[in-house]
Amino acid sequence: MGGKLFFADADSNYSDAAFVIFGAPFDGTSSFRKGSRQAPDAIRETSYTFETYNFNFDIDLSVIPIHDMGDVDIKENDTVEQALTAVEKTVTTILEDNKIPIMLGGEHSLTLPCVRASKEKFDDLGVVVLDAHFDLRDKYKGEVNSHACVSRHIIEDVTDRYVSIGIRSGTKDEYSLAKSQDITYYPSDMVVEKGIAHILSELNSKLDTRHLYLSLDMDAIDPAYAPALGTPEPFGLTDRHVLSLIHELAPRSIGFDLVEIAPQFDSGNTALLGAKFIREFIASAWASRQ
Repeated sequence: MGGKLFFADADSNYSDAAFVIFGAPFDGTSSFRKGSRQAPDAIRETSYTFETYNFNFDIDLSVIPIHDMGDVDIKENDTVEQALTAVEKTVTTILEDNKIPIMLGGEHSLTLPCVRASKEKFDDLGVVVLDAHFDLRDKYKGEVNSHACVSRHIIEDVTDRYVSIGIRSGTKDEYSLAKSQDITYYPSDMVVEKGIAHILSELNSKLDTRHLYLSLDMDAIDPAYAPALGTPEPFGLTDRHVLSLIHELAPRSIGFDLVEIAPQFDSGNTALLGAKFIREFIASAWASRQ
């Protein structure tokens, strides 16, 4: 593992930790703005902004056993296949040790190995992806493991217990595929019109499983709230929509990732929001165990 910065309050050693954070600095298939390989340390740096106490759950993060492993050993010139393999090995180890992995991406292609490793341990696994884009292409720019293909691989190769939230961009073929395959998705417009409580109620009935993997592509959020993204898309979810989803889903989540921040495109606010989401995920998941 590489990396010298560590996430705030991730002071436990690995053996004692309930949550294990690791970075995956890879953006090799990013197609609009590269830079998400710089996000893990940008998120870590901003994580020191916050107080340790979380009033929503009456929990102090300083007492939660969290460990930051540093970054997976991914070199700048590694192929996407090499990056995926490195991430899958890491997540497999964390899950085998009965801990919750939290990945700091990196681009969205890196979610696939996290889900694969999770499905090996939890056969009833459901997947919730917060994303502006369908990511249902069979390949993109000649690459089958592109960030634009990740959800298709999850559904076809790992599990069809899948829901995406925040969708507002895709090709005509992707929309047709979603309809023909009866893929459950909630466009951001629907979230705004029906309200987050309605979406959460439907989501819980559609994903009737004990174990979830939660993936947050930060472009699910409107760029007014999160501008430093690989592929920003207007008319998205608010930061509070995502916070509600995290609070509701974290107690059932056996893994979490946060991807697609390109930190050089703002003054640090998007990384700051990402760090806060991670802390809220940990607090919510820990509170459910108490």
